[in-house]
Amino acid sequence: MKKIIFILILLVADLANAQIAVGKSSITLLPSPNPTGAVNPFISLEFGDSPALQGKGIVLPWVTNTSAVTGSVTGTIFLDVSDKIIKYQNGAGSYFNLSKNEITQVGTNNSFNTAGIVNTTLQDGLSDLSDAKVSIGPIATPAIPGVLVLETTNQAMILPKVASPHLNIVSPEPGTMVYDTVSRQLAVFNGTVWSFWKP
Repeated sequence: MKKIIFILILLVADLANAQIAVGKSSITLLPSPNPTGAVNPFISLEFGDSPALQGKGIVLPWVTNTSAVTGSVTGTIFLDVSDKIIKYQNGAGSYFNLSKNEITQVGTNNSFNTAGIVNTTLQDGLSDLSDAKVSIGPIATPAIPGVLVLETTNQAMILPKVASPHLNIVSPEPGTMVYDTVSRQLAVFNGTVWSFWKP
């Protein structure tokens, strides 16, 4: 993961308006017919499906709770470790849950408790730099908050593609996000369980 972030930082610093492919030699080509072999101009960041990337996904940032997130904009995604739910800022100023919290019933008295503990040792003890940011695309004014920001109006990110991530990603980190090629759904891991989301 550190190598991917380092490569992204180097590429972004050199080519702020470039398209970036991670784990593959180039961005996917435009669909046929494509006599010139041009890359798809609507992709800003694409993760390959090479054998080296199989069983790997993007690890989302973690926050202690939604009140710790300030200045978020539409499209912000993070793992809230207080309730073990991956959340998406939906543009209405509120968050949409992309994952579920594993709930277990205790006895027959209708009391519930959350199962599992989110392991955040990867980031524990680290402090954020308030100005740390990687931007891909033309820099917006005013600046858009975030650690990794795709600042394009007509390009998208293509997630890492993994067949059945719940079976093929061994020991996923909390906040892992991939595209499941078998179920054809967004798959997110909240530190306890995988959730699959399809609009």
